[in-house]
Amino acid sequence: MTSDPVEIACALVRCASVTPADAGALGVLESLLQQAGFTTHRVVFAEPGTPDIDNLYARIGGSGPALVFAGHTDVVPPGKLEAWTHGPFAAEIVDGRLYGRGAEDMKGGVAASVAAAINHVKCSGTPKNGSISFLITGDEEGPAINGTVKLLAWAKAQGFAMDHCVLGEPTNVEALGDTVKIGRRGSLTGHITVHGQQGHVAYPERAANPVHGMARLITALLATPLDAGTAHFAPSNLEVTTVDVGNPTTNVIPAEAKASFNIRFNEGWTPATLEAEIRRRLDGAASAINYSVVFATTNAVAFVTEPGTFVEMVTAAITAETGRTPRLSTTGGTSDARFIKDYCPVVEFGLIGRTMHQVDENVSTADIAALTRIYERVIAAYFA
Repeated sequence: MTSDPVEIACALVRCASVTPADAGALGVLESLLQQAGFTTHRVVFAEPGTPDIDNLYARIGGSGPALVFAGHTDVVPPGKLEAWTHGPFAAEIVDGRLYGRGAEDMKGGVAASVAAAINHVKCSGTPKNGSISFLITGDEEGPAINGTVKLLAWAKAQGFAMDHCVLGEPTNVEALGDTVKIGRRGSLTGHITVHGQQGHVAYPERAANPVHGMARLITALLATPLDAGTAHFAPSNLEVTTVDVGNPTTNVIPAEAKASFNIRFNEGWTPATLEAEIRRRLDGAASAINYSVVFATTNAVAFVTEPGTFVEMVTAAITAETGRTPRLSTTGGTSDARFIKDYCPVVEFGLIGRTMHQVDENVSTADIAALTRIYERVIAAYFA
């Protein structure tokens, strides 16, 4: 059994666990945790129209406060292999940096949390006044249907307590210890269609140009900010992501125009209140415009873990190890924290996210080791 986080990270990177494939990654973790005394469960979830997903739950300790580490071992595809300087699943270490898909996002963070827990058990024994557990999924980079959201419900049904959680996503911007995420924005996507009347451009009176109507609707959506931000969140932002008429001919007025937009919103909104606001703006500008709008189903709702004892415990461990006082942030995209927050307070802290999802994704091995020591400090303080 190894508790070297870099060795564990290398073993994970060598598993080509592109969603939904596991490729042995969960087996690496399960074996290590079993040898350290953890009770483990491999749970497969399925749903029609989605791939089956293998998940891992592991736990050690008695009754009392339950500290959870969460993460994922699935990764995005590497893209063109010839573009990589080092093989995406070779786990090569060059000049103190581990190269490979998932090194930053987030196999390095998972390796650090597992190594920290093993080291704590080696040094202090099985927790008597609480428990340490792991929620590891293979479906974070994919549909996120058969992963963490179902593993959380399964764990609750088994009676496994969850009091606080550290999610090891890459959170830092420039240096290890500069950012802790205490919340995430919500995400809502909408699709607008303006219905017109096709015709010859020389006879506009015989047609209805949907592009003109779409321009008015988009202007109405962007004319007024959604809000001014909150104590922990920046202002919500609406971004138009595509406008399309599908018309290659320059002398034909098209019959239809389509546009899509995405809103990243703060805790001042819910998907329902935001939908109502968007419809209000569109209806106010529509006048004679024949349009329809459809909103995609979303499970990404804004949330914040209010600063308090647990957040202070994590930030104190970071400062003690790195000398930095981390910024409390709610920026970035979505993560599985959006599911975990329904069960217990969750904070996110992991590696630097500079190269995640890129060709030649890589991470400092020294940062993996330092992150492990930070997690060890969090565990020690939690059970002190």
